[in-house]
Amino acid sequence: MHDSGTSSGDSRQRVKVLVPLPLGAPYDYLVPSDMAAGVGSIVKVPLGSREVIGVVWDEGDASGLPVEAAKLKAVYAVLPAIPLTATLRRLIDWVAAYTVSPAGSVLRMAISVPDALASAPTDTVFVAGPVMPERVTPARQRVLDVAKDGVPRRSTDLAEQAAVSSGVIKGLADAGVLIGHEVPAERSFESPQPDFGPQVLSPDQAAAAADLTAKVAARAFAPVLLEGVTGSGKTSVYFEAVAEALRGNRPTLVLLPEIALTAQWLDRFAERFGVMPAQWHSDLSQPERRRVWRAVSEGRVSVVVGARSALFLPFHDLGLIVVDEEHDTSFKQEEGVAYNARDMAVVRAQLEKCPVVLVSATPSLETVVNAETNKFEHLLLPERHGGAELPTLSIVDMRAEQLPAGRWISAVLEEHVHQTIESGEQVLLFLNRRGYAPLTLCRACGHRFQCPNCQAWLVEHRHRARLRCHHCDFGMAVPEACPSCEAVGKFAACGPGVERLAEEVAERIPEARVAVLASDTLTGPARAAELIAAIENHEIDLLIGTQVIAKGFHFPLLTLVGVIDADLGLAGGDLRAAEKTYQLLSQVSGRAGRERRVGQVFLQSHLPEHPVLAALASGRRDDFIRRELEERRVHGMPPFGRLVALIVSSRSEDAARQTAAAFRRAAPHYDQLQVLGPAPAPLSLLRGRFRFRLLLKAEKGAPIQPVIRQWLARVRVPGTVRVAVDIDPYSFL
Repeated sequence: MHDSGTSSGDSRQRVKVLVPLPLGAPYDYLVPSDMAAGVGSIVKVPLGSREVIGVVWDEGDASGLPVEAAKLKAVYAVLPAIPLTATLRRLIDWVAAYTVSPAGSVLRMAISVPDALASAPTDTVFVAGPVMPERVTPARQRVLDVAKDGVPRRSTDLAEQAAVSSGVIKGLADAGVLIGHEVPAERSFESPQPDFGPQVLSPDQAAAAADLTAKVAARAFAPVLLEGVTGSGKTSVYFEAVAEALRGNRPTLVLLPEIALTAQWLDRFAERFGVMPAQWHSDLSQPERRRVWRAVSEGRVSVVVGARSALFLPFHDLGLIVVDEEHDTSFKQEEGVAYNARDMAVVRAQLEKCPVVLVSATPSLETVVNAETNKFEHLLLPERHGGAELPTLSIVDMRAEQLPAGRWISAVLEEHVHQTIESGEQVLLFLNRRGYAPLTLCRACGHRFQCPNCQAWLVEHRHRARLRCHHCDFGMAVPEACPSCEAVGKFAACGPGVERLAEEVAERIPEARVAVLASDTLTGPARAAELIAAIENHEIDLLIGTQVIAKGFHFPLLTLVGVIDADLGLAGGDLRAAEKTYQLLSQVSGRAGRERRVGQVFLQSHLPEHPVLAALASGRRDDFIRRELEERRVHGMPPFGRLVALIVSSRSEDAARQTAAAFRRAAPHYDQLQVLGPAPAPLSLLRGRFRFRLLLKAEKGAPIQPVIRQWLARVRVPGTVRVAVDIDPYSFL
């Protein structure tokens, strides 16, 4: 029976334990005298009626209440996992304080694989011992012949190689002829070799690589923006920094925004370093997650490439962090603890005292300003690698095209598609809409299919005969009759998605071998690798893709890019609409002509005079950045001001509205601050919850976090209502 208390004369160690639950502070516990639990140790403790895992966060306060009065409970057990480092614990505290989140919620992201905290499974391997068997049979001699090389082998492997039964191996082990040793049962990670595949770098690449390798060798915090036009070889440059970290026996973390991007990246990594790195993303199986987490904790992994959650892996003495495609909004986590992995990567690098490299052809405006103000060093690759030229870019004014209903490809784009395919090259048609159509309605009564859980239209996926919500994943079969007026055969698809575009391509460009690349088709790394291999092997002539294909990929035969709706994303009240659209269109344009073949890009638009499109057409990126930054500066918006969103939600619309109104009444009043709202969120119903937003706008140096904590403390929130805090919001839905 576990001891849950203590006597007044007890001198046992007192510790503070943080548990991975939405709790803001650690609790005090006692450590039994026969147990050692240093700071960082992972322990099992009682919490109410439950038994939970926690981390010893600090020594207990001996000057507090007497132990007897505190009625402290005792730690049940210290788990065999490696203790969390002081650096990782400081990162967790920093993220919690910055995001105004419970520290326990952040800790949960760091110990996300409870299975990895137990003792690692082991296997027994055998080697030849110093004694010989009394009687040497032919079977035993074969075992001795195999074992004489000294290589440790499992019993089954040794029996198979010697062509004997397991009983022969057991008999030799019992006689002391074979000596058994316990080794980890999990496969180890092969070590990347820093000099395996030397690269030929251009002078610009070599200069940037030399700068980064010097920073890695210096073992000091150094934030760097590595900017380069699409196809300039940024990955090759930071691979040299990875090589330097390997030479110094310090691990590297590379963050990528999309799982789909890893397929080509992994191949390039293996060509450069001889082996694959460890991977970390949501598509891994639980055993593989356990293997990676434990290997990182034990210092048995040299390089990890992963999604944003890899930032909280338990590395020891990180030597380098790379954030590739740093501008990508996928690095912002919206649910739970709302954090931006790009920004937190800079914080972890500062704590680890190592360089952090932010990589992009279209850096975020926040990063641009940090580089301009010398907070980050700026390395620039202005030209494509290997003599390749940037593609030519033309805007197609769709107002003059007069396309018939149900057609989306302009005549000029269609002509170039035919020419490109006939010349043995490849085409990408880009449309950032999944499915067949974003809206389905009944022509008889006007009924529109809407998600019952969200204020969003259901997207038709015709190949699956399903209507699906892309916010909550609700799905339903397409009915035969209208649920409102019961009319049959009256459904109309409004607007195109990639499936509908594929239908038009099949009709108008029948000679093309077509693949659709969207998150619905790239269902995991294996499927992504399969499709990418088909493209690289020229088994595909024409790709139709959403934003998952817009960045990071290199297809030598792809010379034509057509953007079907370049205006998509420019409408609405999103602060970053112009910036995001410019980045997306620049990235997708950059897929064309990445080697010796000249590329062409056509942007179909109903707003060809829009500043974003004008900047793309003229190639005057700096003009666009200056204009966008000046507009942000005038209005005090990021990166020159601060924003914080409070999202109040409940399954009861009245409860959400009333709580939001209470927050408005309790809003802080300072000269540097302005509170806007509450107002129904643009998606006022999401996953069955009604949502109201308040937005706090502040000057750059305003003390945001203390103000938010005071604000939250002033309002009593009913149990049916949730309040989410989003510091530096990226989404305004």
